[in-house]
Amino acid sequence: MDSWGRITGLAAALLCAGCLAADSGARGGLRDRLVARAGERIAAQAPPARLLAPGQRIEAPGRYEIRLRHDGLERWALVHVPKSWNASTAMPVVLALHGAGGGAVHQADDASYGLITKAGQAGFIAVFPNGVSPARSGMLATWNAGNCCARARKEDVDDVGFLRAVIEDVKRRTRVDASRVYVIGMSNGAMMSYRMACEAADVIRGIMAVAGTDNTASCRPSRPVAVLHVHARDDELVLFGGGAGRSFRDEDMITDFTSVPSTIGKWVRLNGADPVPRRVLGVAGAWCDLHEAGRGGAPVKLCVTETGGHSWPGGSKLRGGNPSTAVRANDLMWEFFSSL
Repeated sequence: MDSWGRITGLAAALLCAGCLAADSGARGGLRDRLVARAGERIAAQAPPARLLAPGQRIEAPGRYEIRLRHDGLERWALVHVPKSWNASTAMPVVLALHGAGGGAVHQADDASYGLITKAGQAGFIAVFPNGVSPARSGMLATWNAGNCCARARKEDVDDVGFLRAVIEDVKRRTRVDASRVYVIGMSNGAMMSYRMACEAADVIRGIMAVAGTDNTASCRPSRPVAVLHVHARDDELVLFGGGAGRSFRDEDMITDFTSVPSTIGKWVRLNGADPVPRRVLGVAGAWCDLHEAGRGGAPVKLCVTETGGHSWPGGSKLRGGNPSTAVRANDLMWEFFSSL
């Protein structure tokens, strides 16, 4: 493993892989200082990003940073434009949301998640927004996904509005295929992707949620949104069957997560999908069931790995276990989005 991999591995080991517990006392304070320090090292080692001025157009492939003020907060995102980009072609956009305690730089690390490579292969612009964070590096960040997580939830941060603003900002800077804007996420980021499907269906076409269920307080999408859910049977943090995982014992942070079956059932109803699924993939260690879209609706697909814990299938060992190698989340994602 190279130095970048060691640094991201160190930081991830210090992070709660689900909702970041706001421990009180010396133990929590020490942990936060260690994570903040590791985050600064991650930011220092990350590939450089060119900061775009407000309204500045993207004129070449590369890694960019955009900053905007929303709801009284200074917010930012990384934007990766693949080498296949050209100014005359409208490209799809994928917003990739980090898990709680992580940050945009971590989610954009190709050794961890492989999304930069996938963007180059598939030909989409990858956008990595950062949640609200107390650290200069952007680490220790969370999303307000409804019933989770931490500061973002406590302060009722307008993350839906922020992500809408990011999408509009990217549209102003380069040609975007507005009919092919997607949101994906890990853990708390997956939960946030469900909230976007509930409240921003007018601007996104589909989501992929990895290791995070729908914990929204209310959900009235303006139109059907295609849903791909990826989850390990042995996830100990966001339990397949619902409830509070092993990392959520803080009285201040305990969260009774919705189960995977309840999440899928909810979106089958919302999307008007076939309640009887069809097995579309069966390999050693994993399977996928598809609820076909009804007339005027959208599909719902569930992919389950037998092992992998709280992690990104096909990624590196950084969060809550050894990721499953039976399937690759990025391949499942683009196959699903391409079929819509």
